[in-house]
Amino acid sequence: MKRDVGKQAPTRFDALKLAERRDRVDGEVDATSLRRLADRVVPGEGRICWSITGGRDEQGRPMLALKLEGSLSVICQRCLRLLAVPIVQETELLLARNDAELARLDADEQEVVLAAAPLDALTLVEDELLLSLPFAPCHEKGECTAAASPMAKAQAASSPFAPLAGLKTGSRSRNERN
Repeated sequence: MKRDVGKQAPTRFDALKLAERRDRVDGEVDATSLRRLADRVVPGEGRICWSITGGRDEQGRPMLALKLEGSLSVICQRCLRLLAVPIVQETELLLARNDAELARLDADEQEVVLAAAPLDALTLVEDELLLSLPFAPCHEKGECTAAASPMAKAQAASSPFAPLAGLKTGSRSRNERN
């Protein structure tokens, strides 16, 4: 039983039955259409393929394996330019049948989901995407164009702290030489 689900039709499913049958649901979503991600990613720049496979963990407990693959575009916090963040995420979620089991499992395990009611696949996908995004996304050292941008140079030159920056690097500012 494989169901393809797109951004237009979030799918609710019985997680415990999915685990029991070792079944799978999957699809593709534009992450910018997900409400809680909308302000963290660049619109139209976030196709994510996902799959949720039911099964059992090593101890025989029902679980879901959630896989995400794709790329999201965010804004670099240094240079304010686009930054592609690759998403390759695999997470195992233990399933709790009730609140008591949730509390017991949650004390020992990292990822536990209450499966007493049908789950929404895109909510699980959105949760994992939020956890996988960097808090303050920046290009790798040397890749960011913040120092080379004309705006950054103009801001540095007009800064009252520009002479102090010169002391740090060992050079003197224009005002000190005159």
